[in-house]
Amino acid sequence: MKKIYLSLLILLSLTFPSMAQLSLDFESGNRAIEQGNCWVFGSVSYSNLEFRINGNWSGRTNQLTNPSINSSWIKTPWILPGTGNITLKARLENSSGISRGIVLSYIPYDADAPTSHKEGETTTFASYNFPTPLNISIQNLTFALPAEIANSPESFKILISFIGQGGNSRAFVDDIIIPGTYNSDPSNSCLPLMNIDDSDGDGVADGEDAYPSDSNRAYNSVYPSANGFGTLAFEDLWPNKGDYDFNDVVVDYRINTVTNASNNVVELIAQFKLKASGAGYKNGFALQLDGIDTDKVLSVSGNNISSTSTLVFNEGGLESGQEFANVIVFDNFFNVMPKEGSGTGVNTNPNAPFVEYQTLTLTVTFINNGTPAPGGTVNINQLTPDKFNFYIFLAEQRGREIHLPDRVPTNLADISLFGTGDDNSNPAQNKYYKTVNKLPWAINVLQGFEHPVEKNAIDKAYLKFNTWAVSSGNSFPDWFSDEPGYRDAQKIY
Repeated sequence: MKKIYLSLLILLSLTFPSMAQLSLDFESGNRAIEQGNCWVFGSVSYSNLEFRINGNWSGRTNQLTNPSINSSWIKTPWILPGTGNITLKARLENSSGISRGIVLSYIPYDADAPTSHKEGETTTFASYNFPTPLNISIQNLTFALPAEIANSPESFKILISFIGQGGNSRAFVDDIIIPGTYNSDPSNSCLPLMNIDDSDGDGVADGEDAYPSDSNRAYNSVYPSANGFGTLAFEDLWPNKGDYDFNDVVVDYRINTVTNASNNVVELIAQFKLKASGAGYKNGFALQLDGIDTDKVLSVSGNNISSTSTLVFNEGGLESGQEFANVIVFDNFFNVMPKEGSGTGVNTNPNAPFVEYQTLTLTVTFINNGTPAPGGTVNINQLTPDKFNFYIFLAEQRGREIHLPDRVPTNLADISLFGTGDDNSNPAQNKYYKTVNKLPWAINVLQGFEHPVEKNAIDKAYLKFNTWAVSSGNSFPDWFSDEPGYRDAQKIY
């Protein structure tokens, strides 16, 4: 299980050459630099005297006349221990004294410790005694990292102590290497860096990762809500108003945009719940991803296309002949929800049998197993919900598209229909799919919507609808609510 470290450190190259080990060679010549990176020194200074061991600088202890491990020492920053050996070089300044030695201990992090450093109980695990009679030759020392802390996910410090009795000889030390990963935070009193689980190693903490075991996925962004569905309702007699009952295609929807740790879109998982259709036409329903080129999409699956369809698709399942990605959800509503009984509609006449809602779950894939589409990746900022351009079209007349107000038509729309009948579209002014009084042919109700009964105009069922539409949404934005004076319940299915 990988760990994520939530603080960025500077000057780390002065303390260790790689994240696999911690090292100290004293070559900075300035103990304060290492102290700034959380090393601690007890009666150990930096020295460039002739007895230095390697390079221009070594560590130099005070006179070693005390057998206590707390007399003269070097303490590492917090580390996540690795595995292997601790190595260092040491020598004595002279041969004066009865004995000289080095003792190694480890200190665990203890959040409940009474001191500000949060150091737990010290445990000694190795020692070395300079050979007697004492001499000044350089000793290349190796100590096995204790098995009980090797590869631990917890933080530890290593304490290197210098001890002795009699005489006045000091010790020099150099080239300390300890297997492990630096885990101190200089900006937070040198306490351990906060570490969190990242099971799939994608750089997103498990607690924030919607897919903690999948390195190719990390986040969900659900529109309009993870806990509910929005409703799209269309009037299909455009460019004429027709009966204006907004029940020719009624579809609940919820779209989950799945992104990876880099916030690139991996896939759209869209649920479309077909609820009602009072249409005499065979209506199709589609979604254009505005601004998203077709080569950004690898594949489309889960849609419902008739075997007799005349629509043309590219290899990945997008509609051909389009500049932007067009996903055909279904090409004939009644193939998904067949009519029952007499009449032309489904779930628009309260006296006719109720037809169970049918749900289509579509997957639009942008990245598959880490490999993006040929056109490259799509960032979440390029595929926000305002890019979801929902529309219906007539199976018998593909170019007759009906979009939400002021949403652009696709490349396959019959633009000769603009400005005819009751339509007041003006492409030059980016005005689409509204009457001269700003009445639309499609609505998107994020909170959900109960459609009118067949042949009951929406403004007769929802009494504030026209005021809302004419005001461009400024008046009665809650026109669909069940508030007193807002609706005629007898005209709502």
